[in-house]
Amino acid sequence: MPRTSLRSLWGDGVAKTAAILGLGVVGISVMGAAIVHGQVDSPQPSIQPPAEVVVDANGNLHVPAAYRTAYQLLGNWAIAVDQGEGSKELHVVYASPGTIAAYRKDGGFPDGAVLVKEVFQAATAPMTTGTVSHADTLKGWFVMVKDSSGQHSGNKLWGDGWGWSWFDATNPSKTTSTDYKVNCQSCHVPARASDWIYVGGYPTLRRNTAGYDSEVPE
Repeated sequence: MPRTSLRSLWGDGVAKTAAILGLGVVGISVMGAAIVHGQVDSPQPSIQPPAEVVVDANGNLHVPAAYRTAYQLLGNWAIAVDQGEGSKELHVVYASPGTIAAYRKDGGFPDGAVLVKEVFQAATAPMTTGTVSHADTLKGWFVMVKDSSGQHSGNKLWGDGWGWSWFDATNPSKTTSTDYKVNCQSCHVPARASDWIYVGGYPTLRRNTAGYDSEVPE
């Protein structure tokens, strides 16, 4: 049997250990790179949280609790006072996530789209920029839900492609409306040709505004 020196045995052991450690370091590096670049098979969190359901099984609506943060701003309206200067009401309208992008793509509101209009009593006062009206006291909400299939045709708050309901500021979960044709639709008659919505007041629905494509994030 050939003699093997202690030094050579020690050298072979070090080499093997280094090789093993090298493989381990490479493996850890690969795993780290995969985690950094999102290559590990793990569920990714949704960027956009799902919209809150605002309709129950019977077709009753309610005001979504987080619409100011979860929805997209659609536009604003100022209702002038009958006499004098300023506005008597300010309306702020929000759309559920994805509604604006869908409208700009297809030219219409998709089923399930929710529109929430805040109605504020306005306050008017002189300021450095002139006479200014601003939102003051919340009077209530008007909620509409798109439904072209007539899922709640037996409910008097549904018809002409929408669910319609007004809510006083004191009770966002129970509507005071009883019949959309009596309580709601009359104000929308001039906008019948545009699916009962005054789309002209919502520039975010336009594909191009002021010469640029105002892409709406989801």
